Amino acid sequence: MIIQFLSHSTCLLKIDKFYLLIDPFLSKNPIFKNNDYHKYFNNIDVIHYILVSHAHFDHVCDVEYFAKKYHSTIISNYEISMFFEKKGLITYGINYGAFINFPFGKIKYIWATHSSVFNDGTYGGNPGGFLLSTIDKKNIYFAGDTALHYDMMLLPRFVTLDLSILPIGGRYTMDYEEAIIAAELLKSNKILGVHYNTFSDIKIDNKIVKNQFLKKGIKLFLLKTGEKILI
Repeated sequence: MIIQFLSHSTCLLKIDKFYLLIDPFLSKNPIFKNNDYHKYFNNIDVIHYILVSHAHFDHVCDVEYFAKKYHSTIISNYEISMFFEKKGLITYGINYGAFINFPFGKIKYIWATHSSVFNDGTYGGNPGGFLLSTIDKKNIYFAGDTALHYDMMLLPRFVTLDLSILPIGGRYTMDYEEAIIAAELLKSNKILGVHYNTFSDIKIDNKIVKNQFLKKGIKLFLLKTGEKILI
């Protein structure tokens, strides 16, 4: 599996022949100028699935654009799926519960302690994250926007995690200190940090944060825009 970090919580996953885009927030993202995010998609003909954790603008901003352009299926909770289905898009609504099988592997929708509403006030259902167990035998947890919660302790009962993607910016989500505790609950020694440095109120000091994870024996990836890691 190849994971490419684009910005904020937006990641592009390549699982075997399948492309999955998570929480696309690019066109209105202050990190990008003149829509220069397009270069990261030049060699991609199809994005097979778009995973949406919750309805906040910084996670759904470009769902409609990418779903139309790349003929993607949107996977999200029932309410978000219905919101985009009414726009004529292909969706697959899920909720908390058992693993659900897809061609790239299987997904379990995981509780997130957060909120979920579209910019127009439409209810966005219960926020969540995604536990992926993929056909290339990798197990990834994308937490979405969440505070620390004890349900994270349950995930190692289902899989041994190869990587957890956790928010670390604080204020609206866990901060990095709580993300360290989350990593311990998850028994996950490799963490990709997201949801930090995009805005002034979620700024971190990268060096300090990396060192704090290192003290606990946890590898923290803080990727630059467009940077990839192989899991």
